[in-house]
Amino acid sequence: MKLFRHRFFRQLNTGAALLFAATIVLMLNYLSYRHYHRADLSAKQFYSLSSKTTGMLEKLEKPVEVTVFFQPGNVLYEDIHNLLREYQFHSDQLNIQWVDPDRDIAQTEELAVKYQVREPNVVVFSYDGRNLYKRADEIARIDESRGDQKMVAFNGEQAFSSAILEVLQETVPVVYFLTGHGERDIENFDTRVGFSGLSQLVERDNVEVRKLELSLEKQIPTDCAVLIVAGVSQKMSKPEADLINAWLRRSGRLLVLADSRKESGLEPLLREWGVLLRNDIVLDPARTLTGREVFVSAYTTHPITKKLSTTAATFHLPRSVEPDATQAASADRPNVTPLALSSETSWSESQPDQSPAQYDEGTDDVFGQHSLAVAVEKGAPAGNLNMQIRPTRMIVFGDSGFVSNGGLTGGDTSLFMSSLNWLLDREQLMAIAPKTVDDTRLKLTRHDIENLFWSIVLGIPLLAALPGLILWIRRRK
Repeated sequence: MKLFRHRFFRQLNTGAALLFAATIVLMLNYLSYRHYHRADLSAKQFYSLSSKTTGMLEKLEKPVEVTVFFQPGNVLYEDIHNLLREYQFHSDQLNIQWVDPDRDIAQTEELAVKYQVREPNVVVFSYDGRNLYKRADEIARIDESRGDQKMVAFNGEQAFSSAILEVLQETVPVVYFLTGHGERDIENFDTRVGFSGLSQLVERDNVEVRKLELSLEKQIPTDCAVLIVAGVSQKMSKPEADLINAWLRRSGRLLVLADSRKESGLEPLLREWGVLLRNDIVLDPARTLTGREVFVSAYTTHPITKKLSTTAATFHLPRSVEPDATQAASADRPNVTPLALSSETSWSESQPDQSPAQYDEGTDDVFGQHSLAVAVEKGAPAGNLNMQIRPTRMIVFGDSGFVSNGGLTGGDTSLFMSSLNWLLDREQLMAIAPKTVDDTRLKLTRHDIENLFWSIVLGIPLLAALPGLILWIRRRK
């Protein structure tokens, strides 16, 4: 009887210990489900979202419907799935629905009518009756030159974040490109001088693009969010410049792309706003390949350049654009900030036709680092005052070719779109650059494959059998 009681209490103690252990495991599991930390430990952080995107997601107040019309066999399917999971992690206001166009035929037809989708492999964003979809070519750049689909760059975050931002906005901003003075044409598809690629880039970022000829309109439209003056080759009249200046004083937003050896007629206006546009060409032997371009990766601290890091933009025979140091300091003086800088071994060439180009002492040539772009702001509230004051903003680049059809590279695109978003008060989408895809394929020669075969078939089994063989020999002794 005593032995039975002892055995009973021992089993009861063991059962209680197991029950307590199970309870602790369940409690830890529950706590880990409610309170956990996620971290991307991958080298490229392929699916990690920028702070701009997470900030936008955290401010969502109503659900955004996301419908993915993608074939599971598409090369982008898994990447889109993983990226949208990150979006859902940062906001429970994203309702995502996956539709296979090949299998869910009835649902595909129903949603296609609802969202006006006429092609597969798109992602549709819907909010409060406003719909927008992103195609596969907007989500990633695919290389099909070798007969198979290979992703070169993944632009999912930029595409999805801009789509969410657009459907949230009740009105779409309108950007006008000035015409009538030999400016770059947004309908020209020429590689060297055309701006059609830039027009498409801007429109994909949820902005409407229009042309404006001041000599006909006689005024800047009231819906103009930003006026872009790109590559003027003929001097505009003083009344036109005065119209632009008066509009700037009414909290206008202006983006000027000024080419070297061209007089636009805006020089007095820019001088009034604290910008000195020199009649020169900046040459930088340390940051060039042919001598005609300048690779710029040195940026100052500014909201436009905050996320650019060392991303390089390529300017072609740029002119220097610098703050006007001759202006007297005053309380209402515009704040002029250099954005992109050449290296310290560059110089401002005052005689562009000189061959070969070289720095000449005793002339107007200026040796040293030069600013190639500036940002101007006037009327912004001081400090952290939460005041609804719209300041005047302006950006001046010393080149227009860096965003021509043939010049739109990753760094050029990021710099221009960051600038435009700053002018549009849309800093949350600045410089979300595409994420490049590394080729990690293992390339083996025939000799390497033979060595690998014999290593797996003979080497590893023999290595595993060697300790047993040694032990057997020792026991025989």
